[in-house]
Amino acid sequence: MFLPTTRKECRALGWKRLDIILVTADAYIDSPFIGVAVIGRVLLDAGFRVGIIAQPAIDTGVDITRLGEPLLFWGVSGGCIDSMVANRTASGRRRRRDDYTPGGRNDRRPDRAVLVYANLIRTHFKKTRPIVLGGIEASLRRISHYDYWSDRIRRSVLVDAKADYLLYGMAERSVVELARCLQKGDDPRSIRGLCHLAREVPPGALLLPGHDEVAVDHRAFVRMFTDFYTNQDPRTGQALAQRQDSRYLVQNPPPPPLSTAELDRVHELPYERDLHPYYRARGEVRALKTIRFAIATHRGCYGECNFCAIAVHQGRIVHCRSRESILREARVIAAHPRFKGLISDVGGPTANMYGFECRRKLERGSCRKKRCLFPRVCPAMEIDHGPQLELLRDLRQVPGVRKVVVASGIRYDMILADRKNGLAYLREVIRHHVSGQMKVAPEHCVDHVLSCMGKPGVEPLLTFRELFYRLTGEEGLPQFLTYYIIAAHPGCTLGDMRELKRFARHRLQTLPRQVQIFTPTPSTWSTLMYRTGRNPFANAPCFVEKTVRGQEAQKQVITGRGQKGRAGRRPGKGS
Repeated sequence: MFLPTTRKECRALGWKRLDIILVTADAYIDSPFIGVAVIGRVLLDAGFRVGIIAQPAIDTGVDITRLGEPLLFWGVSGGCIDSMVANRTASGRRRRRDDYTPGGRNDRRPDRAVLVYANLIRTHFKKTRPIVLGGIEASLRRISHYDYWSDRIRRSVLVDAKADYLLYGMAERSVVELARCLQKGDDPRSIRGLCHLAREVPPGALLLPGHDEVAVDHRAFVRMFTDFYTNQDPRTGQALAQRQDSRYLVQNPPPPPLSTAELDRVHELPYERDLHPYYRARGEVRALKTIRFAIATHRGCYGECNFCAIAVHQGRIVHCRSRESILREARVIAAHPRFKGLISDVGGPTANMYGFECRRKLERGSCRKKRCLFPRVCPAMEIDHGPQLELLRDLRQVPGVRKVVVASGIRYDMILADRKNGLAYLREVIRHHVSGQMKVAPEHCVDHVLSCMGKPGVEPLLTFRELFYRLTGEEGLPQFLTYYIIAAHPGCTLGDMRELKRFARHRLQTLPRQVQIFTPTPSTWSTLMYRTGRNPFANAPCFVEKTVRGQEAQKQVITGRGQKGRAGRRPGKGS
């Protein structure tokens, strides 16, 4: 059963009115990899009547009104990707394709979808029920943030959308607490993981530099973001407050991560693993091919790469599902009528972080001035690939499964740091779980650029490369490494890209094909560097290439191709 998207489907369930209506910029794919589907399923499991409106037309009320008005609240999400990232390239061009839209044409997702949908609701439902923002677009834009496409510091999306509440992070527990509060008529403003607006700073909250100050002062922006980032741990994080115009944005402390049992339950809800028939008539959704028969094993990431927002959205604590739950899901997948024997991925933000966590972090919270993997693997992090090794072996024994692929990225420095099971794990992956190529993400080779990225040096990469090809040769398998590279990251010059090309040719013996221009996304350290021109960790200036022509030139050093005749302007200038 899908969640209803029309009144006819509601009547078939015997529902006269919905408690909650979720609005999303993605097509409605009922999958544990689609945030709005997960939130809908979790609320349904908690006893609420939930409907979904996916990719509503914004020039008419026909879509947004088709389910009526909810009894408790509207939930608004920009989808699985920030809508500006989904719609615009680093050079500001409109993307033609959208993997989350039926038919693949990018013609259903508006720019700044969260703002557009909140306004759409208020246009057609005056003085309506609370509007609650969620998903990654809202989560990463919950405080004052640099917006690359307008080239300015924007206010919290909660303020700009004129919404009532914002739930940040994954939010399964928070959204149920909110629904129950509203159902009882209670005040939800104390819920962990919730943002709201207030006239005064709540007692005990840490006051951040205000929006008007950070919009013009780089130093204030750095102070604001540092305090924001270091208060994302559920054990040590404080409530935060930031003045936005005449009111204060209040961010309650982060909620604890879901327990193993809770995470198991979320992933074992009865997802259809398909596109809702209402939207299927418009065409296939490309993303479904990747996620339909994939399995998520854990959340969170130890890596904290400076250009990545996972630490702010999913957290620095890695929490895992049980092996039994994952195997149950594999058996459900194997029984699916469209399953052909291939589980397309088993992993998480990084595949080989399953099954272990730093005991100090669990007891005392994440280190404020120390990272798990950078500049090198922390000795307190007892890396053990044993649990995932056993899991992969068990998955191969599930009847109907002929191949299990580890398609999520793998941290090679963690494999090298695991002296007990690292070699056995890599051999097992090479032998059974690589589909021709293994993806790794060194991103660069020049030390000062890697430092700006929060990535390790090249020695672990070269050691891993030698090990990979030795084991591949021993197994007699024609497999190879694929390298992901970022061009025009803060700190990177044209000369640094030329050095990368020399390194790739002589040490990697290939020119990487997967090269992307750095895109400053909200709420990352790299975006802060792009905005301010300073590396906050070194407390020193860093070069930032801000022209389209210069960014493309850096990419062309590796790829040998790029745009011809493009003007050298930032997207915010006249876009």
